[in-house]
Amino acid sequence: MTADHHRTEKPGAPVPTRPGSARDLVRSVGPEIVSSLSDNDPTNVGTAAAVGAHTGYALSWVAVLVAPLLAVVQSIAAQLATVARNDLQTLTKERYGRGVAWLLLCSVVVVSVVTTAADLQAGAAGLGLLTGVDARWFVVPLGVALGALLVVGRYRHVVGVVRYLLVGFLAFGAAALLAHPDWPRLLRGSLVPSLSFHRDELVGVVALLGTTLTSYVYVWETVGRGVEERPDHPAVQLRRIRAGAVVGSVFTALVLWLMVVASAATLGAHHESVSSAADVARALRPLAGSASSDLFAVGLVISALVALPVLMASTAYVVGAQFGWRRGLSEGIGSAPGFYGALVVSIGIALAVSLAHVSVVGMLVVASVAGGLGTPVGLVLLVSLAGDHAVMGDRPISRRLRLAGWVVTAFMSAVGLLFLVGALAGRL
Repeated sequence: MTADHHRTEKPGAPVPTRPGSARDLVRSVGPEIVSSLSDNDPTNVGTAAAVGAHTGYALSWVAVLVAPLLAVVQSIAAQLATVARNDLQTLTKERYGRGVAWLLLCSVVVVSVVTTAADLQAGAAGLGLLTGVDARWFVVPLGVALGALLVVGRYRHVVGVVRYLLVGFLAFGAAALLAHPDWPRLLRGSLVPSLSFHRDELVGVVALLGTTLTSYVYVWETVGRGVEERPDHPAVQLRRIRAGAVVGSVFTALVLWLMVVASAATLGAHHESVSSAADVARALRPLAGSASSDLFAVGLVISALVALPVLMASTAYVVGAQFGWRRGLSEGIGSAPGFYGALVVSIGIALAVSLAHVSVVGMLVVASVAGGLGTPVGLVLLVSLAGDHAVMGDRPISRRLRLAGWVVTAFMSAVGLLFLVGALAGRL
């Protein structure tokens, strides 16, 4: 099923109220967890690790704050896609015109392609740490293998593989426990927000939040619910879908928190600085033992395998929506050539950037600038569309959720502006 098919139900139309089966329940929360956890890509892992190394446990509360922020955004995205039966890019084009849709497309594509390039390098670095082979040998095979999964597989196969990989995020938990954190300091830092306004802490807050609610995460949520996995009875399943968004957001924040903890307990305690997640895995070996180091490297590889398919496919979905192409990983190559062409081209560009020996830090600065500009644009469109009766019929988001959405949008716009200024100044 694709966005180009005619809608079978008008937004707000009455639907049957029979309960779904246990299988329906599992399916109803799956896309939200995949979407949210894709946010913990290797670049975000590196950011969390660097924050833990520089500030110790002081900013662990920021990782906790991610849960409600992300839950609000993902809940809105889930309801928008489920009720309107389409994705954010298509709905933006239909409601606000091609000009605004182009703005959204550019913000998503630039962030996705640049982050894909950086994540390919980081995932390859993790494989290199586990095998002892030069990481450069893994960049192309990793990109080609994941690209082949998207091209040859179907949406259900891709999401099925990613769902199994989510268990691998537990490696970060094991790595954090093996690092033997100072529990009293950790609990105080996690439950009692504090900020000394020291430069490292200010930069850490902005970096953690600025790299969290990136546009591809909620765009993918609308793709999953509005294009690929439209529920048969959205009114019945909407509560479950929103619950899935909350569960996924809490799990995502937990993983982010564990990464901060593992880094703070080792690198922060020994006052060692790092610039990437791979640096953390290397540094953990003498400080916390080979098991902790290997587990962190496994977590790094898993984060790449989960995030990269979402990043790669998001680009193709938004490009296909903008040009009105038949699209979807559930479609064959012959029936959606433009969609798969955009997918292959975006992967090729990301691989070219990775192989050009462009600095990972430099790529992240570019991605940060694009994200700082693009994320607020996407959030404004997301909240506006979800509260619009012309789009949502008689099932728009509640006033409370809409208010929360605007608060998060304003907050993330301010954080994005600070992150943008910091990135341009070369401080992040």
